[in-house]
Amino acid sequence: MNTYLSSALDLAGRGVPVLPLRAGKVPFGNCPACRDNACGGRPNMKTPGPCDCPRPCHAWAAATTDPDTLTGRPWATAWAQAQAVAYHPGGAGLTVVDLDDRDAVAWARATLPATRVVATTRGEHWIYRGVLPSTNRVRPGVDVKAALSYARWLGPGTGTMTVLPDVVRGLVVKEETTSPRRGVVSSPPDRAAWEHRVATGCRHTERYVRTGLERGLALVRARRESGAGSQAFGVAQFIARQHADCPGPCGLDVLEQQLITTAVSVGVPEPYAARAVTNGLAGAA
Repeated sequence: MNTYLSSALDLAGRGVPVLPLRAGKVPFGNCPACRDNACGGRPNMKTPGPCDCPRPCHAWAAATTDPDTLTGRPWATAWAQAQAVAYHPGGAGLTVVDLDDRDAVAWARATLPATRVVATTRGEHWIYRGVLPSTNRVRPGVDVKAALSYARWLGPGTGTMTVLPDVVRGLVVKEETTSPRRGVVSSPPDRAAWEHRVATGCRHTERYVRTGLERGLALVRARRESGAGSQAFGVAQFIARQHADCPGPCGLDVLEQQLITTAVSVGVPEPYAARAVTNGLAGAA
């Protein structure tokens, strides 16, 4: 058993999905049957599909914790040629803030909450508990790797891993507001108001929910010049946390639409507003 496979099995035993990387520290290419995604792709990819190929095809989506798969014959050639081990952060419930150079590291040390840090060739990986969409170049020299992505395994690192903070979530929910000085995009039609009769599993009173929503909407409206999208994300995240212990349903889809409508009314493009609010509601889970 080679060193890379041994490391992979150790990680898999701790619940971290892993895969081999070839020269250049990139995943192995798809087999002929999976080339150009002809097989439809694996489940849990961006476009779910029926692929049941036993080989390590489809990059991060092939990552697994199954020791029989890792040590099986279809993966043997890949391990024999492997130059590194990668893992799927999202599959392990993690987000990696990939800092590519000294300037990025200096920014992180001045801005981000302390967490587990792993040294890389040119910079550092800061690892947090929680999952975000993967996004490249959220700022100079900084990528965020979690869902639909892989990260190279470079050792356990140092420090205590902490929960994904809002400042990191805000890197992914990048601001894309349209300045009111250039004209505000038109708002979508008004949506239905939240009512307790459609939120039969909510433990909060109607007054409590409506008051909290109005305060949140006021915060979004106050960010006309900039930051309305990020503010909508933060309000959505707060709302999700308030309802986390409810048996549900809580009618959050109604609150979601009201937040989106308000963000659009102060200049946030509707696709971005919808993405920010949806990520905020999902991110607090």
